[in-house]
Amino acid sequence: MSFQAYLDTIEKKTGLDANQFIALARQKGFLEKSIKAGDIISWLNDDYGLGHGHAMALVNLFKHASGNAAGRDEKIEKLFSGKKEKWRPAFDRLYAHIRGLGEDVGLSPTATYVSILRGKNKVAIVATTADRMDIGLKLKGVPFTGRFSDAAAFNAMVTHKVTLETPDGLDQEVLDFAARAYTAAG
Repeated sequence: MSFQAYLDTIEKKTGLDANQFIALARQKGFLEKSIKAGDIISWLNDDYGLGHGHAMALVNLFKHASGNAAGRDEKIEKLFSGKKEKWRPAFDRLYAHIRGLGEDVGLSPTATYVSILRGKNKVAIVATTADRMDIGLKLKGVPFTGRFSDAAAFNAMVTHKVTLETPDGLDQEVLDFAARAYTAAG
C-alpha cells in the first residue's frame, strides 16, 4: 500500500484529511520533537480506531510537518557514526557495486538500518554495530550455504544474512551474492 493510499483510507475511515490531522496533532502538542511515536499511535487508536500501520503513516506525516524528520543522508550518516564509522567504506563499496549494475538503485534508511533497493524492490539491508556489519540479501529459493545463513531472525524482508566481522570481510563472494540479489529484484 502506498503512503497516499494509507492517507486516503484514513480519511475515508475518520472523515479527516491529512491537514486536519496535522492541526489536531499540533493542538495536542504531538508535533514536538520529544513526543514518542507510541504516544501518537495510542491517541490515534483510542480516538479514531486506527491500526498500527495507518497510525504510523500519520506519525511520519507529523514528523515531516514539524520539521523533525531526518533527511536520507542524515540518517545514513547517523547509522555510520561513532564506533560504527569504520563500516562506512564497506557500505559505500557494497552500494557502489550494486549501483554499477543498473540505474534503478536507491537507498532507504531507517533509524536502525539502510535498505538498498532496485526500484521499489528490496535488494539488501545493512545494519551495523561497533563490532560487525550485517548484510541481509533477498534471494528466494536460493539455499543457505557457507557464510550465507537464514535471515529470518535478522529481518523478515530478506532471506539470507552474512555477518562481516571486519570491513575487509566485504569480499568478492559477498559482492557476487549481492549482484544475484539485484538481478532477482528485477
